[in-house]
Amino acid sequence: MPEILLCQESDLINPATVVDHIVPHRLHFAQTAEEVKTAQKRFWDEKNWQPLCAQHHNTTKQRMEKGNKGFGCDENGMPSNPNSHWYQQNK
Repeated sequence: MPEILLCQESDLINPATVVDHIVPHRLHFAQTAEEVKTAQKRFWDEKNWQPLCAQHHNTTKQRMEKGNKGFGCDENGMPSNPNSHWYQQNK
């Protein structure tokens, strides 16, 4: 299995076990027939695929796609996302 750039940058040796989409396909957000068609085309375009290890696909890449918003904690260990369930009042 190929090794991946994100692992090499982190000095890790993880095999690539996930096919990642370089440009997110956003198929689950498609609402119109045209959006579905575009998303499916992007999903199946092999030029839009890259190998990733599961660890980086499920963490680093997801944060990159979401613009690093709502991730991490403050100096007290509280989530930096104001919509976190930790900030919801008891009903």
